[in-house]
Amino acid sequence: MSKLIAAAAIRGAHKIIGRAEDKFKEAREKFGENQDLEFPNTGYYLPIIYGMLGYQVKKLKDVPYVLDMCKRLLPPLVRERHSLPYLAPTLDAGMATLFAEEVMEAIRYVEQPDFYVKGEEPSDKNIWLGAADDIILRKRGVEFVDGTAPGFAAIVGSVPDDETAKNIAMELLEKNLYVFMASEFQGKQFANQLKNAGLQLGWPTRLVSFGPDISAAVFALGFATRAAMSFGGIEPGDFRKILIYNKDRVFAFVLAFGYVNDEWYANAAGAINWGFPTIADTPIPEVLPTGICTYEHVVSNIAHKDIVQRAVEVRGLKVTVAKVPIPVSYGPAFEGERVRGEDIYIEAGGGKTQAVELLRMSDMTAVEDGKVEVVGKEMKDIPVGSRIPLAITVQVAGRKMQEDFEPILERQIHHLLNYAQGVMHIGQRDIAWVRIAKQAVDKGFKLEHLGKILHAKLHQDFANIVDKVSVKIYTDDAPVKQVVEEGKKVYKKRDERLEGLKDEEVDTFYSCTLCQSFAPNHVCVVTPERPGLCGAYNWLDCKASNEINPTGPNQPILKGEVLDQVYGQWKGVNEFVQKASRGAVQAYDAYGVLRSPMTSCGCFECIASVLPLCGGFMAVDRDFKGMTPVGMKFSTLAGMVGGGNINPGFVGHSKFYITSLKYLSAEGGLKRMVWMPKQLKEEIMDRLKKTAAELGVPDLPEKIADETVGTTEEEVLQYLQKVNHPVLSLPPLF
Repeated sequence: MSKLIAAAAIRGAHKIIGRAEDKFKEAREKFGENQDLEFPNTGYYLPIIYGMLGYQVKKLKDVPYVLDMCKRLLPPLVRERHSLPYLAPTLDAGMATLFAEEVMEAIRYVEQPDFYVKGEEPSDKNIWLGAADDIILRKRGVEFVDGTAPGFAAIVGSVPDDETAKNIAMELLEKNLYVFMASEFQGKQFANQLKNAGLQLGWPTRLVSFGPDISAAVFALGFATRAAMSFGGIEPGDFRKILIYNKDRVFAFVLAFGYVNDEWYANAAGAINWGFPTIADTPIPEVLPTGICTYEHVVSNIAHKDIVQRAVEVRGLKVTVAKVPIPVSYGPAFEGERVRGEDIYIEAGGGKTQAVELLRMSDMTAVEDGKVEVVGKEMKDIPVGSRIPLAITVQVAGRKMQEDFEPILERQIHHLLNYAQGVMHIGQRDIAWVRIAKQAVDKGFKLEHLGKILHAKLHQDFANIVDKVSVKIYTDDAPVKQVVEEGKKVYKKRDERLEGLKDEEVDTFYSCTLCQSFAPNHVCVVTPERPGLCGAYNWLDCKASNEINPTGPNQPILKGEVLDQVYGQWKGVNEFVQKASRGAVQAYDAYGVLRSPMTSCGCFECIASVLPLCGGFMAVDRDFKGMTPVGMKFSTLAGMVGGGNINPGFVGHSKFYITSLKYLSAEGGLKRMVWMPKQLKEEIMDRLKKTAAELGVPDLPEKIADETVGTTEEEVLQYLQKVNHPVLSLPPLF
């Protein structure tokens, strides 16, 4: 290793550890040694210290042990005549640096509790996110395991101008990498440069602004350390396995922009322990031999236009990114992007207009591969800020294509469109919601590019069953309504395929984790009698999806031992849910709402809630915009239920699950349904009547209140008493 680098890194470590000692003494004097010390909302304590030493820092009184360890690791300053090898002492100095910086950052949380923003995204006044909590770790860390995010670039300093920063960040995102940012150079920070360039910062966009100081680098390395413990199953204190895991599994590197001072060198030395090399834009000494890192350890004087590619080469990262023929960037890194009100060029669906998507299979001769048509207005004909009707119809053909595969391919529209920068897609079927940003249109994005995305990606992702794809996009009211009506018939036919099959008759259920990018704790368990809460997937769909993609989001779940037949709990299901939610959810009831209802993402068609005064349930769909008897509108209820949360008394579900004999059957089922919007009741009326007759209450549909009867619980109760609703003869819920 270069003597100059070793000397600088060790000098930097001495400085940082000295500051940590001073900071600790000040904090102990001010707060006392029993002051709690932590990174908020994490069970990993101070994660680098915990991972490397197995030592739990809980209070200020635990810090002296860490500082003593820092001194034991810290080598003496490098003398002019020094015969010892430089690599090992420098790596020790780097590790000691990180221990000291974790202590300082934890003390900052005590001294300045509002220095960092709480949550995934910056606020208008504060861009610094600080340490990722365990929710973020579970949500984002899995991407480093399944390959969705092969690694991250830890950026320190700043570049000469905002446009250069934007170009570097976009190139990193296009390679599906996260961008972690800390420190400053000449009074400028890379994160602020991205903000000035108009990019959205935060975990959802993979542009993570950790902090303004070099000490914030510990948040990046701490995240990597926690990923090894959480997803690699490595025990705290087994530092060797943690470091090897990161070298082999997390393809990260440091990009140093600007003058590299002693403290930066010390942090770079720390990163090398994890196998993360440093690539700099200034002419600093290099460390080219391999050893700890896969290839070179320090590479310098790289031009900004070449630095990302050079870093990828040095780290040994193999990037496979399929090129999609659209004028904006494309990849999983943009799935979490939000198109907010002031940035909207057009909006479709979301309850404001009709938006629908329908995928059908056709004969090989009927599909012209690659043909994309826009029937109606294109972008150039639509004023900025418009709300338009939208229908996306896709025809696919293939020698191995089956009709059962249609809903699986149709559901892919959700994330395939979300991968385009400046496009936001939520929902499915005839409750889709699409926003396209002004910035995307400025780059030349048109509605036809939605079709080009689907053509390219369906071919790429489903080449084994898809030979031809064509797309039609409608933007006028009349044809959109026609597609909606056609779609409803198709959706109904798909939903009816399962009639007669009971949960008790199968040994295997199926998971759906397609929405974990939005709700990391959510695991949908799809059974023959309980479809996915989005309404797009039933048990047969998931079975077919697993046949197409055995490693995909629809995994078979062996039910195993029955733990509770009434509420619907099985040992195998609980074990799967616990594992798939990364321990966030231990178990839930398939047939109940009062104890531990199933988790929800954000794609549910309906929400059920308990009405205590009535002793029954209400259900509301997302198309209903009025007040409900529970005292909340759908949007407010969605905030309580979505995101993988479990709130007893509330649960998300599909429309047709209401007509299942298993619907909340543990607590009385459909006989307790006392209120739902009139339009929803009419939509499911045929199936509702059939189920009611099977339950021996054929007149139940007429006795279910709606908004024309009342929107308060007192009004609903009066109506129930008037019509003698069967809920009145059931035992109390509580």
